[in-house]
Amino acid sequence: MSDEPTPGEMVRRLEDRLADVRDDIQQLGRRLDEKVDQRIYDLRHEALSGRVSTLETLREKDNEKLVATRRWLIGAVVVPLIGIFLPVIILLARGTG
Repeated sequence: MSDEPTPGEMVRRLEDRLADVRDDIQQLGRRLDEKVDQRIYDLRHEALSGRVSTLETLREKDNEKLVATRRWLIGAVVVPLIGIFLPVIILLARGTG
């Protein structure tokens, strides 16, 4: 008969288990509160995809502007300078030879 728990010990064990179950339920509730709803996730994902595509478009436009600027620089500055200095260099080379 000494192996059997007393009614008080049974109540204490039951209260401990009940407290454990309550803690588990509270933890589950907190985890569910932190979980993002699928619709919200989808909306955020769509918004992020839109931002990324916008940034990619802007990057392509900036790249095109950079190429256009380089072409302008070559056409407006480098070619005329070569046109001016090349004949001078040729004349100086002929004059000394």
